[in-house]
Amino acid sequence: MSTAKNLRDLFVDELKDIYWAEKALTKAIPKMIKKATSQELVGALDKHLSETEEHVARLEEVFASINEKASAKKCEAMSGLIEEAGQIMEETEDGSVRDAGIISAAQKVEHYEIATYGTLYSFANTLGEKKAASLLQQTLKEEKAADQKLTDIATSFINSDAKSDGVLK
Repeated sequence: MSTAKNLRDLFVDELKDIYWAEKALTKAIPKMIKKATSQELVGALDKHLSETEEHVARLEEVFASINEKASAKKCEAMSGLIEEAGQIMEETEDGSVRDAGIISAAQKVEHYEIATYGTLYSFANTLGEKKAASLLQQTLKEEKAADQKLTDIATSFINSDAKSDGVLK
């Protein structure tokens, strides 16, 4: 990374970071879908995979709106979160315990994305980039909704099922 001299430089650099992250997630989410057992969780992840593909395209629109070429810079944070998700899936029993682990990993990803998109939205507003701000706000809303959906699935049955797994009946 070249040194960010001003807010616009930082904004562009952070866009490159989340662009890499979203593209990486289009490869990571299918692995979560394959390992999930709850149809409700599979459905939520599948829906979010489609949204993530839209987020990549929307980020390309953001880059275009600020007259920058869409390019990615490895996001070390997302790389770590994806690696951790893989470890969780390897180290949990198939079934509701793994589903609870997948939700945990996915929510860590969502929280990172919520923080990033919130910051980028604020930067875009400060820089007077109205179109970019609007696009980023749309993605922020979708990330928050995905996080809420995961919470709803976890608290409605996955966590209690995972608690019961392995308990003699």
